[in-house]
Amino acid sequence: MNKAITDGLVLMPPSFSQGLAVWSSEDGRPGSATYENAPNAAFVPADQDFGGSLELIKTQSVQKLRYTGETPLLPGCYLRITARVKAVSGNLPAVRIAGYAVGAGNNHVGGLVESGPSVQLQSYGEVAEVSAIVGVGNRTGVDMVWGRGPLFGHFGLDLTGPSGGVVRIDDLVIEDITGAFLRNLINWVDVRDFGAIGDGTTDDTAAFQAADAAADGRSVLVSAGNYRLNGDMTFANRVRFTGTISMPTSRRLILRKNYNLPAYVDAFGDEVMAFRKAFQALLNNTDHESLDMGGLRIEVDAPIDMAAAVDNLNSYEIRRVIRNGQFNVVSGNGWNTPAVTSNAQYRVNDSKRLTNVANVANIEVGSLVTGNGVGREVYVRSKNVGAGTVELSQPLFGPAGNQSYTFRRFRYVLDFSGFDRLSKFTLTDIEFQLDGEASGIMMAPEGETFHVKDCFLTKPKHRGITSIGRGCQDLQIDRCHFISAEQALPATQRQSIGFNVNANDAKIRDSRFQRLGTTMVLFGNGHLMVGNHWFQGDNVTNGPRTAGVVLTETNVKTVITGNYLDNSFIEWTNEHDPQPGFNNEFSFGGLSLTGNIFTCNDVAPFFSWLVVKPYGPGHFMQGLNVTGNTFKSLNGQIARIDRVDDTFAELDAGLARQIVFAGNTFNGVSQITINPVTLEFNQADNASTWVLSVGGYLPFSGYARTVSAVVPDGEILTSGAARVHDMPSVTVRDGPAQNRVRLGWSVPSRGRVQLTARCDKPF
Repeated sequence: MNKAITDGLVLMPPSFSQGLAVWSSEDGRPGSATYENAPNAAFVPADQDFGGSLELIKTQSVQKLRYTGETPLLPGCYLRITARVKAVSGNLPAVRIAGYAVGAGNNHVGGLVESGPSVQLQSYGEVAEVSAIVGVGNRTGVDMVWGRGPLFGHFGLDLTGPSGGVVRIDDLVIEDITGAFLRNLINWVDVRDFGAIGDGTTDDTAAFQAADAAADGRSVLVSAGNYRLNGDMTFANRVRFTGTISMPTSRRLILRKNYNLPAYVDAFGDEVMAFRKAFQALLNNTDHESLDMGGLRIEVDAPIDMAAAVDNLNSYEIRRVIRNGQFNVVSGNGWNTPAVTSNAQYRVNDSKRLTNVANVANIEVGSLVTGNGVGREVYVRSKNVGAGTVELSQPLFGPAGNQSYTFRRFRYVLDFSGFDRLSKFTLTDIEFQLDGEASGIMMAPEGETFHVKDCFLTKPKHRGITSIGRGCQDLQIDRCHFISAEQALPATQRQSIGFNVNANDAKIRDSRFQRLGTTMVLFGNGHLMVGNHWFQGDNVTNGPRTAGVVLTETNVKTVITGNYLDNSFIEWTNEHDPQPGFNNEFSFGGLSLTGNIFTCNDVAPFFSWLVVKPYGPGHFMQGLNVTGNTFKSLNGQIARIDRVDDTFAELDAGLARQIVFAGNTFNGVSQITINPVTLEFNQADNASTWVLSVGGYLPFSGYARTVSAVVPDGEILTSGAARVHDMPSVTVRDGPAQNRVRLGWSVPSRGRVQLTARCDKPF
């Protein structure tokens, strides 16, 4: 690059032969004294070395020579000023190139180096050449670094040392040598050429902005150094970082042409800081919908507060994606789990709030709440220190009015809890290597359609994904792997949970969950679980197992289909109901289990795959479809596939309705479950009353409430071998367990019938 050629820029001062009126004996400013008619200066037209030259007698301690013309200083340009000088007689002075920097308003710009290296003249008649380079940038070889303040300069030379000597000076040469500093003039510009200092403290924002503006489609080079940017910086051009930058948390770096995590790592030199800044840019720029981590592995020694990284947004509801990378947890104190125990008051009519909370300031938002009467996966959604209150993610089913609670705050690699609301956010193709030290992801308190797909959450310490509010509405988990850090422990000793849901319409598809304490805890309804495999076995022979799926609402409107449920069970509760007894509401119902594979091995005989656990009295089953499933127990039989956990209350079997168990296969199950069930009964002796037991087949030890068909199988005969053609009367709910059916004949009879009985009624 040469501005004299490309832009016609005039840099060269006139020769001395054109007169000395433009050559100042001061700083070159307008009105300063010149060498025109000066007694110590004369033009020599025929010097043997120089041709025309200026002969000057040194009469001052610093004898100045400055061109009064304004030599422009343009960002990105470097000028070299050269002079050839020889001593003629008298004392031998030293010579140096010098200048005078002028900025806006024709004001002198102080604080700059305004002279180059000094050369001592050694003998008479010997020609010495002196030169210096001036420019905006702090580059190697630049003698006078003037930055962006000066707009032009008055250039020339100084004679220093003893006075009284006579020297001759050849015409000064000022030339553009920018090309000496630029290796590839077409492709990039360097921020140092626009005044960037790179000392880690000086604000280089203006220089960066100027370099980007000048690039005009070329790349910007951030050369070696540590650059402080105190303002926002948006690069319209591609950027290459050799040096690094630092910025306040509130300031943003946006790379519009090469927006990806590797570029931010180059920019900041720190992986976690780079990720935070790249995420900040993702939510503050419309040019990109996704942050590509470029396959990088980030070493993380403490949680990343995602809301604090953005700093200026409380909510965000435009689709954004983070993809293609790995977070590797490094052991450290940043993952410690603080616990606070406090007394608090709870009222059923304010079911998601604790009041009069002691020590509330020390309770962290996002803490897991435990205590008497607290269901699983209840979290602190928010707190009010002044009011002494804590807002809960779910109601409590039965605490005392005033009691002690424990609040434990797990630590998550990506913690979104600082947002008020976050929607349409996706994490894809990311591996979380949690190493038993940290949990994975905490969602925002509110939001919709948080999507985690094709991700690995490996060895979470406590939780894979946690919802502390309703930020899990329409949660989607697709093709993900959750791998426990507790695989060697017995199932009952594990504490990890894959994920929880507090809202509706979760879609869990094609994912794998390996030996967690519990795979999922789901409140709400409208959930779909399709094509997943979760297994929670251990190496304990004939040991108990834990729940894989916990449903915490009665009427779930949920489909579980085409899954592989291995060594765990579905536990259906209402533990998130502040009044868990039945009270004119939808009771347990709305669940479909279709086409699943249920397997267990080496389990205790009392194991069942479907366990209903009412937390209050009066509840009943009012809609359950279990069809087309395969149930198989290996290395020992289990009693049955279904049961009621009556720790708190029984189901009211007398109110059961719309229950179907059909088309299932059973292996290693002592008592199969069918509803409606069709059984064959033989009455060998003549009797007017036949008592038929169907109870073992009916779900949840239900009553024989309905007989939909009694079909003779062959002839019904009297004691005299006469045929009986009339139909018997039918009495249901017979016997102390109400699981028998009585048939009443008009005469004592014998024979065989096919009886279809149900534990339910349609309405």
